[in-house]
Amino acid sequence: MGRRSGVSFWVWGVSAAGLLAVGGIALNMLGRYSGLTVPREDPATVAALLEPFLVETRPAGAGPFPTALLFSGCDGVRDNLATWAEALVAQGWATIVVDSHTPRGFTSLQIWRLICAGQLFQGAERAGDVAVAIALARERAYVDGDRLALIGASHGGWAILEFLSVADHGQRPMTLTRWPEAPAGRPQAGLGATVLFYPYCGQLSRAARRGWTSAIPTLFLLVQDDAIADEEDCLALAAREAARGLPIETKVYPRVTHGFDQRAKAPLSTLGYDGATTATAVSDAVTFLLREVTKAGPAGE
Repeated sequence: MGRRSGVSFWVWGVSAAGLLAVGGIALNMLGRYSGLTVPREDPATVAALLEPFLVETRPAGAGPFPTALLFSGCDGVRDNLATWAEALVAQGWATIVVDSHTPRGFTSLQIWRLICAGQLFQGAERAGDVAVAIALARERAYVDGDRLALIGASHGGWAILEFLSVADHGQRPMTLTRWPEAPAGRPQAGLGATVLFYPYCGQLSRAARRGWTSAIPTLFLLVQDDAIADEEDCLALAAREAARGLPIETKVYPRVTHGFDQRAKAPLSTLGYDGATTATAVSDAVTFLLREVTKAGPAGE
């Protein structure tokens, strides 16, 4: 009887600990989603944090150039951003890679996995970085502030969608005390297009729930049967917003994984790099940007 009671108590204790852990995870996620546990900073403070880590590339000459701001996935800046930047510079664009991770110390495997799991630095939080990065880009003499584009992979795409949504709903990113200075008070002023590589459009995405209203051409580049960020969520979002009249396009690539354009992978990752699909996707993105932002027609013409 005593031994059985001891076993029962041990099982109860383990179960209770598990429930507390699950509850703690859920509460943390809810706190971040609601913004209750998210600190707020002045845009100048965030700009000072990000600016030393910006990676800027541009063609020869003084400009101003059409400029793309690039935002990484939840694991931080990786080689895929350099691939996109190289392709755009070859077409006469400038690029700015915005590193949200390194200046905050979000570089270890343990930390960025929390970001990937929605436990830290959710897309709505990172939307503040999108707003501040656009303001920083406008300060550069080589940037054409009327021909800007946003490119985001996975978590970066989520952040871009959240930025569009809060801007169009009269709110501000939850990490900022106010919006950065912007032409005519419009944070999205000058944005000619957005390109979203396999972004997250799931339950933690406000944009997926309420959308946005600005007619900024948007291209979703998705993965069929994506095991990380369900492409069906993004296809439903894109279809709904397109039905409302927004200029949205989608492409779905079969037989590849989430992050197919990224060579460097975490240990034991089941994701794979696919060079052929990467070339196709980058070409699709560049063609779209040339058409929508520079009105130059398909790439190579």
